[in-house]
Amino acid sequence: MIETIVLDIGETITRDDRYWASWADWLEIPRHTLSALVGAVVAKGQDNADALRLARPGCDVAAEYRAREAAGRGEYLDESDLYDDVRPALSALRGRGVRVVVAGNQTARAGELLRGLALPADLIMTSGEWGVAKPQPSFFARVREVAQAPADRTLYVGDHPANDIFPAKAAGLRVAHLRRGPWGHLWADDPEVTATADWRISTLSELIDTLDG
Repeated sequence: MIETIVLDIGETITRDDRYWASWADWLEIPRHTLSALVGAVVAKGQDNADALRLARPGCDVAAEYRAREAAGRGEYLDESDLYDDVRPALSALRGRGVRVVVAGNQTARAGELLRGLALPADLIMTSGEWGVAKPQPSFFARVREVAQAPADRTLYVGDHPANDIFPAKAAGLRVAHLRRGPWGHLWADDPEVTATADWRISTLSELIDTLDG
């Protein structure tokens, strides 16, 4: 029985369209070029920030992030950044008595913005606020703490095999791989992913089936 469902953020709760478009505009390169570079690093299994370093060799991503904030062009999220199934699915889960937690690799600012959207979640936290990021075991140790449920009754939902599926499983959690976004689609039928994931879903609405199954 699943008592707590913990969801990743990027390409699980939120679309990354605005994120990458804003970076392309800041670096003054075509949006399609950066999107293609993101696809290239995904296919190679690299960190997504490597796309920025390919677009601008020697790019100090952290320094550029601070420069964007100082210029008033920093992170922003609103309702349009949420996938359409987020509110209905999270509301349905909470209606069934499931604890809903949102926790992923994002900045502290992203955490503030997400909480400002008043999502139907019991807790929203980011790696920037915890000071530890996926796929580090300590991140999933924090997930287990905030889940307030045994590990085998906690389900982690994400799109990224290396950041979500494999480390969450290693931490003793149940896992659901979401076919969403570049990582989710590219690795959906990978043999190791299919062998590791307890469930494979295409929408968050399908999480209800995990409770009924």
